[in-house]
Formats: sequence, C-alpha cells, structure tokens
Amino acid sequence: MPQSFKDLVAWQKAMDMADAIYDATADFPQREMYRLADQMRRAAVSIPSNIAEGQARFSNRDFRHFLRDARGSLAELETQILISERRHYLTPQTTSALVQRVVELGRILNGLMSSLKVED
Repeated sequence: MPQSFKDLVAWQKAMDMADAIYDATADFPQREMYRLADQMRRAAVSIPSNIAEGQARFSNRDFRHFLRDARGSLAELETQILISERRHYLTPQTTSALVQRVVELGRILNGLMSSLKVED
C-alpha cells in the first residue's frame, strides 16, 4: 500500500475532478450557486476526501468502505452533471469531458477496490 494517499492515482484523479467541477460550475446562474453548483462541489470534494480518509485508516476493510463511499459520491456527481446539461448550465462538450473523467475515475476506484485483500 502507498505511504500516503497523495501517492494514489485515484486520489490524484479525484483532485483533478474537483478542480474541473469548480471550474465548470463557476459560470452557473447565481440562483444555482447555493443549490446545484454547491451540491456538485460537495460531491466532487467528497471523492478525494473519502479516498484519503480510507487510506489513512491502514485497514483494507475500512479503506474499501471509504472507496465505496467515494464511488457513491462519484455516481451522485455524474447525475448532477447530467442534470446541469439538461438545464443548459453545461455545454454538451463540457458534459462529455466531465463524464469521461467520471468513467475513468470509476474504473480506477473499482480497480483499487479489487486490489485490496479482504481481511478476516
């Protein structure tokens, strides 16, 4: 297991996702800043936070639990991205780029979970 959560590709990609979400929501209508944009930012922040907290527990069982939470936040974020496109807050191109990141991060999280041996 890596020495630090910062060494994990999943955490690095999740941090990039959070940056991309902050950038994508910067131009949302003012009425959405404390609604959908805030929810998206919280979900995006939750992903690397759960990865970091889980890795810091030094238990594969706990780490897997937090990775599942990260995966849940990722699904929540993907839904919010799609809602944002439907509301015309995001362009189809931005949506496509963000969803590509979601898919990639989902694969990485699944692979990381699979790599962790379940403890007795």
